This record gives sequence, structure tokens and C-alpha cells, in this order.
Amino acid sequence: MSDDLAAGYRASGFGRGLGCGRSPAVLAVDVVRAYLVDGSPLRAPVEDAVAAAATLVDAGRAAGLPVLFTRVSYRPGGADGGLFRLKIPALRVFEEGSPLGDFAEGAAPRPGETVVTKQYASAFHGTSLAATLTASGIDTVLICGLTTSGCIRATATDALQHGFRPLVVDEACGDRDRRLHEANLLDLGAKYADVLSLDEALSTVRGSSSGRGEGH
Repeated sequence: MSDDLAAGYRASGFGRGLGCGRSPAVLAVDVVRAYLVDGSPLRAPVEDAVAAAATLVDAGRAAGLPVLFTRVSYRPGGADGGLFRLKIPALRVFEEGSPLGDFAEGAAPRPGETVVTKQYASAFHGTSLAATLTASGIDTVLICGLTTSGCIRATATDALQHGFRPLVVDEACGDRDRRLHEANLLDLGAKYADVLSLDEALSTVRGSSSGRGEGH
């Protein structure tokens, strides 16, 4: 059915590729312990996605590309989460001091790398991310992390709307159910982003080792 849907999108004029711009960066979204620790209300089968995200992050560093990270954090009580926090009580795991909000082993930022703290799904909403990317001359973000139907989708959509090329890396994103993952990637690829395999993303990163891709 997904092949039929994808073909229908293309026949209707959706899904043109954006390609990589001249200055890409890796953006790792919420690769944190809340999705990996048994007993967490956000626990999901995302170990493979986290490993792939770590591979992409390491490749970005090796190529000399900027690597940026996001995390969620709320003040005690979660008032700064507004209606999002009210809608999803499980987000309490991201209140200050909770170890579930810590970065996953192997996918944590190094000293000097940018960490964007957010309260909502999109890495752009209410944060300095767009200004940081613009000031650094970045025009493309290779997006990985958790979860596909939530923060990945919202971040990719907002990246496009802020004028950045979003390249979502399939195997380096994860969700609670494979069907959610696939459905959201299908729709993102049709409307808001390019969806790349991990191998395609690694080739893109390695081809941008100077920090400046081949814009097309």
C-alpha cells in the first residue's frame, strides 16, 4: 500500500527532491535515555535507530561538519510545557533532574557542540536553532533521532518552513511502531523533506567533508 501511496503522490506532483545544499550539518533530535530505559513511559524499540544515529553523528564529526543536538527539559511541574505537557503527561520524564532526559550513550554531544533545549516537538519552536544555523551559514540539516512521528516530523517540517533543506535519515530515526515510522516518512518525503537511507546520508556527509556540499 505504501508503494501505491508513494506512486499516487508522485503522479499528483508531490515529492520533488530538494537535494543537499552547500553547507550541511547533522541534527540529532532527542536521542535520550527516556526511549531506551525499561519502565520509562516513553520506552520504545529504538535501539537500532540510536545506533544508526550515533554512526551518522560520528561520520559528521569525521567529515568536519557541524553536529547539533536537541533535548527536552521542563522546570519542576512542567508549566513551561504548556498544552503539550498537558496533552502528554508522560513528558514528566523530562523535568529537570530526571536521568531519563540524559543523552544516550554513544550519541551524546562533545564539548563545544551545540545543544538546543526545547519544550515542544519542533527543534525550532521557541528556540535559537534557526538563528544558530543561519549564523553558521548552514543550509541543510541531516535529521536523525526520536521519534519519527513526533519530534522528527515537527522538526523536518519547520526546517523547510525556515528555509533549510531537511534530509531525514530513515534508519537513524525510530518510533514505537514500524507502521508509524513508515507512514510518517512517506508523508514527509512527499511534502516536506527528502528521506535518505543511512548509506545515502553517509555518502552525503563524506562528500561534504570540507563542510560545503555541491548544491543542486
